[in-house]
Amino acid sequence: MTTQTHPIDHELVQAAAHVARTRCRGDNHTMAAAARARDGRIVTAVNAYHFTGGPCAELVLVGAAAAQGIYELDTIVAVGDRDRGVVPPCGRCRQVLLDYFPAVKVIVGDQDGVRTALISELLPAGYVWADHQLDAE
Repeated sequence: MTTQTHPIDHELVQAAAHVARTRCRGDNHTMAAAARARDGRIVTAVNAYHFTGGPCAELVLVGAAAAQGIYELDTIVAVGDRDRGVVPPCGRCRQVLLDYFPAVKVIVGDQDGVRTALISELLPAGYVWADHQLDAE
């Protein structure tokens, strides 16, 4: 894993925490995500839990960003409701983030607080969908 550190985007963590506190209600919405676009805009979203495997907050955020014309994200974070703090993305979200935004930074939590890592560091030796597409002729 790379030892390079990236600054924590505290404004994003606060934005996601605010959405988790004010918009996550009951069992259907338990996680909030916030991301900063390359142009500085902040996008937020919540998960849509369902027993069939509804989308995580990070995946809802990818769609919400596209709906706003945002196709390049710089940094993303997810925060749990009930003051659970920063939560790292699941494996499915890591793969989607790597495919959509291979240079995105992800704020993750650990025992020593939070840190920021490149998505490729969170999914080492991962499958990169774009690398395996046939070139259009």
